[in-house]
Parts: sequence; C-alpha cells; structure tokens
Amino acid sequence: MLDGCDIVLLSVIKTHPFKGIRHGLIHLFYPRLCEGCSKPLLAAERVLCISCAIELPETGYSEIEDNDAALRFAGRIPFSYATSLAYFTSEGLLQHLLHGLKYKGRKEIGVYLGRRLGESLLKTEWASSVDLIIPVPLHKSKKAKRGYNQSLLIAEGIGTILNIPASDELLTRVRDTESQTHKTRLERVTNMEDAFRVKEGALSCKHILLCDDVLTTGATLEACALALLKEENIKISIATIGIAVS
Repeated sequence: MLDGCDIVLLSVIKTHPFKGIRHGLIHLFYPRLCEGCSKPLLAAERVLCISCAIELPETGYSEIEDNDAALRFAGRIPFSYATSLAYFTSEGLLQHLLHGLKYKGRKEIGVYLGRRLGESLLKTEWASSVDLIIPVPLHKSKKAKRGYNQSLLIAEGIGTILNIPASDELLTRVRDTESQTHKTRLERVTNMEDAFRVKEGALSCKHILLCDDVLTTGATLEACALALLKEENIKISIATIGIAVS
C-alpha cells in the first residue's frame, strides 16, 4: 500500500515534463535490482548487473558445431544444428534465474536470456536461414496456472535479436504429461510420446528453430521434433538457454 509520500512522488513523476528526470526519480526511489546480487541496476542494465552478467557460465557452443548439445541429439532425430547458451548447475546463477522466470513471474528474465541466446546465435552462419522460432509448448492447463509460457518469452527474446518471428500457435501440447523430474531418460521418452501436435501444412519447407529453457536428456525436445518432422521438407535446429551438467 502506498503512503502519502509515495502518492506525492508518483504525482510528480507522472506530471514532470522531462522524461529523463522522471526515469531518474523512479530509479532513485524504486530501483531495479540485479537478479544475481540484488544491487541496484544502472539505467542501461537489464536483469543482471555487468558483474553478474559476466558470471553467467556461457558455453561458447554457437561457434562449435559438434558441441555437447548437438551430441545429445545425435542419432536420435534428424536435425541441422543444436546449441545451448550456458551451463546449468544446481544452485548456480542460471538455475536461480530460471526459477524466478518459471515460478516467480519474472517474465523479463525470459526475454533477457532469449536476447543473450540470440546474440550468441548471431555468431553462427546458419541462424540467418531460420524461418520461424517455435518454443516448447505448455499444456493449456499448466499455461493457465502459470499465466505464460516461459519458453515463448525466450523465443521472443531470440527473435528480437535475429529479426525472426516466434510463434506458439503451430505446435501444441495435447497431453498434460507428468513432471520429467526424477525420471530416467527412457521414462522421459515414454512420458512424452504423442504429447505434441503440429498444425498440418503450416511449416512445410521451413527451417524451424525449436527452443526451450534447459536441455537435460532432450526427451521433450525430441518429442517436439518428431511431431514437427511429420511436415514435408522441414529442417529443425535446436537452441536452449541452459544445458544441464552433472
């Protein structure tokens, strides 16, 4: 609840003619905090301060064709390229960020991480050939509960950097699967069988970038890819924010 001082301050902020001063007042009294260290962010910083942004454990996979992300899908599905932005470890910075994105409503984290993934994809020769970015979809019941699909936010962040559209309307999750946590790789694959459906004819002859938050065994992404591969002459590449390491 706002007190009297807050109400007066907000009135000044809304009516002050200079945009820069308004922003300065907002930042002074209601500072945006770094998601990594909780220190106030500078005006040009987003989500993470410069120091914490440097600490994100990036993989460099975008410049390595036979990287670990690609090897996890080798021999399982036909795909063109695969990459992950950063290493995901328990209690690490990326785990903290994705927890805030998925369970605390911090949607700006998804866009921020998507943009960083997009910037890494700019280093590749293949990203410019992508026609559409498709996120791993949530079942409608889970999406209604959370209020948004975190992977779509990531896809939109990627799209703003690569200037490629993102859509969550062409691939849908038709079965509300059990949580993949604590399942073996085989159990995950079985759990995801026939869980996704693609809108027929909408994606033929296109290069699709399939994206998600974290790559663990790859069972969910594999199931999505198998649904997409039913389309004629389709190419699939895969990009995730994190790749789980033991």
